[in-house]
Amino acid sequence: MKLKYEIKEKDIDKSINNILTNELNISTRLLTKLIKNEKISIHNHKCDTRNIANLGDIIEINLDIPEDNSNIIPTQMKLDIIYEDEWMIVINKPAGISIHPSRLHYENSLSNGIKYYFDTIHLERKIRPVNRLDLDTSGLVIFAKCEYIQEAFINQMANYGFNKEYLCIVQGLLNEKSR
Repeated sequence: MKLKYEIKEKDIDKSINNILTNELNISTRLLTKLIKNEKISIHNHKCDTRNIANLGDIIEINLDIPEDNSNIIPTQMKLDIIYEDEWMIVINKPAGISIHPSRLHYENSLSNGIKYYFDTIHLERKIRPVNRLDLDTSGLVIFAKCEYIQEAFINQMANYGFNKEYLCIVQGLLNEKSR
């Protein structure tokens, strides 16, 4: 998982830190992790992100940072994978299954199934559900495969750039019309 950004004229006189924060919306917390793990480079050379980049430089950010997800017990379950790429996985959650482990659903939540799946594909990442659905609700749940994508989805939701639509099926007659 890599991001690349080419330094443009508007970026001249800005530090690499400033560019990563303002142009790629990398949070301070994530930027600190990337720097600590030496995951930021220019032209395949590790760089000091306090420096000013030159016009045409290409900053490469490697988001492959192994993460501990041992707090979730892996549980084999059938996952209805609707979409998957290197950044996210979209699961069709059936009714009757929770998203997160809890006292009542410690080993049989969707996150437990995702943990098992991540283990089988050797993906050492935290389990990051982007959206949630109630226990008895079925529908699509997005899991981000890295912190950067999770933050991007969170920002989209906060700025109303992330739309959700719900369909409700009712049996019987409704007495009143409502919106």
